[in-house]
Amino acid sequence: MPPAAGEVLVVLPTYNERASLAAVVAGIRAHVPSARILIVDDGSPDGTGDAADELAAADAHVAVHHRSGKLGLGSAYVHGFGAAERGGYRFVVAMDSDGSHRPEDLPALMAAARSGAGLAIGTRWIAGGRIVNWPLIRRWISRGGTGFARAVLGSQLHDLTSGFRVIELDWLRRIDLDALDSQGYGFQVETAWRLEQLGCSIAEVPITFVERADGRSKMTLGIVLEAFGNVVRWGWRARRQRSTAR
Repeated sequence: MPPAAGEVLVVLPTYNERASLAAVVAGIRAHVPSARILIVDDGSPDGTGDAADELAAADAHVAVHHRSGKLGLGSAYVHGFGAAERGGYRFVVAMDSDGSHRPEDLPALMAAARSGAGLAIGTRWIAGGRIVNWPLIRRWISRGGTGFARAVLGSQLHDLTSGFRVIELDWLRRIDLDALDSQGYGFQVETAWRLEQLGCSIAEVPITFVERADGRSKMTLGIVLEAFGNVVRWGWRARRQRSTAR
């Protein structure tokens, strides 16, 4: 079960994040003290699940759900979003557990959500957004991926691939999460685009993204290709639907 219901549930998917998890949880608790935290661990072999259990035992604001294996980022978020729905939360937060999403940026995202944004996205590619310690190739992949998705999907968002976001549950309920195509980072693109299509009010909030200091990035060629293929398919479907509607 998630922690006792409140206004905000932060969902932290984990896979081998033992070195960074405690600092991320402490940062969230310091900057948004009322938030509840749900750690969704996919059977991390480095003992992240045990570390998460220790955090939960020490803090009633933290809970842990253990899953049997590496089932995918999108699946972890769907699991966490379902817990937020069952727990009666108003907002659900998606953020990484590796330290790349700074907890000190969360209050600004929450402020945008409380001011009426159904989706508040932590954005790197607008004025005030920054990236620290990223190699040039990662910048190219991120900017190129967002530019490609914007063009194919007709989106106005500047950072479709950002995984740091706050979603109001009233808007999240309008998406059929079980029907989403992506399990990798394309999940971020798809959820933001679906909400944009529905007319959701979206705020892009500048953040500082910090390359993880511990462990290895989970970005792989397979993840990039999955996202690329899905974006092309979604764009083609959208164009066909518009043509049929005429």
